[in-house]
Amino acid sequence: MPLRAHEADLFDSFRGRLEAIAYRLLGSASDAEDAVQDAFLRWHAADRERIETPEAWLTKVLTNLCLNQLTSARARRESYVGQWLPEPVLAGDPVLGPADTVEQRESVSVAMLILMERLSPNERVVYVLREAFGYPHREIAEMLGLTESNCQQIYRRAKQHVTTDRPRVQVDADAAAKVVEGFLAAALSGDTEPLIRLLTDDAVGVSDGGARIPARRSPIIGALGIARYLRGLFRSTDTKRALVGGSAALHATVVNGGPAVLVAVGERVVGVICLDVTPDGIGAVHLQVNPDKLERVTRQWAATGSHRPLAEMW
Repeated sequence: MPLRAHEADLFDSFRGRLEAIAYRLLGSASDAEDAVQDAFLRWHAADRERIETPEAWLTKVLTNLCLNQLTSARARRESYVGQWLPEPVLAGDPVLGPADTVEQRESVSVAMLILMERLSPNERVVYVLREAFGYPHREIAEMLGLTESNCQQIYRRAKQHVTTDRPRVQVDADAAAKVVEGFLAAALSGDTEPLIRLLTDDAVGVSDGGARIPARRSPIIGALGIARYLRGLFRSTDTKRALVGGSAALHATVVNGGPAVLVAVGERVVGVICLDVTPDGIGAVHLQVNPDKLERVTRQWAATGSHRPLAEMW
């Protein structure tokens, strides 16, 4: 059946919400867009006159598509070179979806997307739809072919798996900039002590190069180890300049709702360092340098105009 204009417009009215769900489920903005496009193709091929509630129908189709991707993603992650981190997304990107509640903002943080990797595909779908989008257990159960009580059990189990004892600090753009300024001042000082004072004792450092860019292949645990690693990372060398194609400008920005350092060579983003802020200090440093996961950020960054860096390195 040909797609009529109002049916295409109806799908577009749901597109943002669908992309936001898919990003939280898959941890990849590009994969989320592909999943939503596949949902659109199924919408196009369906007998739309028989669909009573288009949003529920599309959400069910999308979650089933994401479930298939999550199952295959587990196999891909097992063969992934080094550590896996989600694709970073700048503030204002529609794929982040609603940010009206603490739960919605938390569900898209880099730290939470990493924690959700612990969940089974069903657990992740139930958790995201319930926690971030407020779907009733009855509707989620219908989407997944479960009983409502089973869905509630899955949600409780998923929440236990991703709950941490240490709360994160929600920051606005101004507060994020101050966090980044302090972090860069410490990192560029050439000394480990300023960094150690910013980090929690049990801080975790993770780098994702995806076999494209050299990156540490195992997490770093503890403030001292991370401080030493960062001191070396920020030290200028000809090798680093050659690797990224020149000197790098360091900018303060907000990524996935948290403070981040954006590293750019010209208009090309070559790295994003996300800082997980807790009441006790920076609890995690997530360094994304895999070029495949920086294409979207690069496009966004270039589209926002000129930027004044806080510092330069290499």
